Amino acid sequence: MFSADKAFEGAPHILKVLNKHKIKGSFFVTGNTLRDKRFEKILSEIIKKGHYLGGHSDNHLQYASWENRKSLVSADSLLSDLRKNLDELNRWGIADKKAIYYLPPYEYYNTENVKDMQRGGVEVINYTPGIRTPADYTTPDMKNYKSSQELIDQLYRFESEKGLDGAIILIHPGTVAERTDKLYNRLDEIVIYLKNKGYKFCSF
Repeated sequence: MFSADKAFEGAPHILKVLNKHKIKGSFFVTGNTLRDKRFEKILSEIIKKGHYLGGHSDNHLQYASWENRKSLVSADSLLSDLRKNLDELNRWGIADKKAIYYLPPYEYYNTENVKDMQRGGVEVINYTPGIRTPADYTTPDMKNYKSSQELIDQLYRFESEKGLDGAIILIHPGTVAERTDKLYNRLDEIVIYLKNKGYKFCSF
């Protein structure tokens, strides 16, 4: 699974790897992504190849506080933002009923937010807890920085200890320029490793 807002530079490489292995992926993007003319070609290719394309909010709002998960947006604001995201998907030919699965921005929210999203007609999904690949956005100046090798090692340890049957793995298809160590560039080796372990890949 791949989620993006204003950074999507790795999507062509990711699509190349998915096509090589005949895997259907799931891309969750914001309205910002869908409106950006730089990404028109790759978005068209994602749709053409039959990969899942779903919502990730319109403007990448933060729904809940990092400190206590208290809501930071009203129900009306959340629903308005969600609707705008779905409208942008509609513009790309993705009807609401085909974008039923929704990945909240920052992959972070609370139960109140979930109820609001359900009222908006979507089913909330997220990556499997304990898998650290979503930290591929971190930069060396951050205290929680993790290199791609550290994230891959942690993923393989998780697989060895708990298995990955039914797991959802998230990798960002774009990061800020300050992170030169892009995890998406190592997607091919991750896929090969897990395929050799007997895993199969599917999309939403």
